[in-house]
Amino acid sequence: MRYPRDPSEAYRRVDFEARVHGASPRQLVDLCLEQVAGSLGRAIYAEKTGDNAAKSAALTRAVSALTALQMGVDSQSPAGPALIQLYQSARRTVLDSALRFDGAKMETIRKDFLEIRQAMMGH
Repeated sequence: MRYPRDPSEAYRRVDFEARVHGASPRQLVDLCLEQVAGSLGRAIYAEKTGDNAAKSAALTRAVSALTALQMGVDSQSPAGPALIQLYQSARRTVLDSALRFDGAKMETIRKDFLEIRQAMMGH
């Protein structure tokens, strides 16, 4: 078993796995939204500090969370197509940022997903 070099990453992974186990579908969506926003925040910070490995890992986590969100959308629901388009667009932008990092775009997506999460929690 390979252990992450960063102890905070190990704790984050254990916390994530514990929260996923037994979560309701709504809680899983919330967790994925949290992962997108948090991972993009970590990528932005890693870019500023020159930590390319941490930036890459954070962008990978964001893409994984966006993929999970997209796969969980009921395309037959009224909001389904719009959500799929949102997640695809965000995923494409994050993937593009792996090659040419754009902190402003990452911050915009991060804020958008924080707003979505906040709106979802209000219901």
